[in-house]
Amino acid sequence: MYEVAIRRRFAAAHQLRNYGGKCEDLHGHNWIVEVGVTGRELDEVGLLLDFKVLKAKVDGIMEELDHSYLNDHAWFREKNPSSENLARFLFERITADLGGEDLQVSHVRVWESEDSQATYRLG
Repeated sequence: MYEVAIRRRFAAAHQLRNYGGKCEDLHGHNWIVEVGVTGRELDEVGLLLDFKVLKAKVDGIMEELDHSYLNDHAWFREKNPSSENLARFLFERITADLGGEDLQVSHVRVWESEDSQATYRLG
């Protein structure tokens, strides 16, 4: 099994509902997102998935989040925009955009600071 991974960045604000602390107040993060993709076969060039293709797919999804208020996003209207839920949202969207039977998103790791991250992974 092969795996490739990329990191991308975006900035966004959010408020955690029913948190009972400072994170209920409006605040923002410079998020770092790591996306891993796995597969069993390489293409004729010897690549699992071209990094630039994966980056373009992820950038397209993150464009709707960049410099936004996550609580206003349709996916987060009923779910708290926590790092955990953000990782799941990105996992689901990237999986839908990947569109290949041979490739699977293995994980999405979301860093909200240099020492705090949440991961949503396959299986």
